[in-house]
Amino acid sequence: MVRDPLAKDDAPDIEAVLEALYDEDCRIILSELTDPRTASTLLERCEIPRSTLYRKLDLLVEATLVQEGTEIREEGSHANRYTPDFEEVIVSRNEAGAIEIEIERPARRADERLAEMWSKVRKEL
Repeated sequence: MVRDPLAKDDAPDIEAVLEALYDEDCRIILSELTDPRTASTLLERCEIPRSTLYRKLDLLVEATLVQEGTEIREEGSHANRYTPDFEEVIVSRNEAGAIEIEIERPARRADERLAEMWSKVRKEL
């Protein structure tokens, strides 16, 4: 499922967010994403098996905690690049007693939003 990068009111799936935050491997990956990184770099830094790393990255992307983009390289081989897509996650309980999650997102420049949309369009093709 592709998330609209311009939509500020995307309601995150509560179960997906909590599952990702509860998962130790996901937390390790998030701790290494201080800057945008490729999966290859994360493999070296996290010491997580390749198949596990990709599953956890998918989980983090689905939970809208990590953004997946394309890193364009001069030699022509492109790589997926992963960036944290939150500054703060707030878990609260509303008046009816239901759990709510609010994700504070970093501000994006226009060129970043355009690159994000293009990356998602390429995946759909």
